[in-house]
Formats: sequence, structure tokens, C-alpha cells
Amino acid sequence: MNRDTLEGKWNQLKGQVRKQYGQLTDDDVARIQGDWEKFVGKLQERYGYTREKAEEEAESFLERFETA
Repeated sequence: MNRDTLEGKWNQLKGQVRKQYGQLTDDDVARIQGDWEKFVGKLQERYGYTREKAEEEAESFLERFETA
């Protein structure tokens, strides 16, 4: 799955996002709405990641669902 399809698949993925990233609140997940930049930004904010680390985490998360 590439970043462009994140928004379209967000409703399917948001439960998995909450499982994987427990520090993200329901409100965080609702505000992200499948937006790549918001997703990366919230990972940075909640986990104290650098921009690079947050992008790596987000990409790794999405790769797990490419074949799903």
C-alpha cells in the first residue's frame, strides 16, 4: 500500500493503528483521517520520534498491510 491509498483504506486500518500504537488516542486516530503527514506527525508527538524514525515506523506499518 502506498501513501496515496492510506486515506482510502483508513477506516479498515484505524483499528490496527490503535493496536500497534497504543499511545495514540481515539481522537488522534480520528483526526489523522488517513493523512500521511498527520499520521507521521502524531507518531512524532506521542512517541518522541524524529521525523525520520516516524516515517520509518509508518512505512513499516503500511507494508504489513500491502498484501492483506
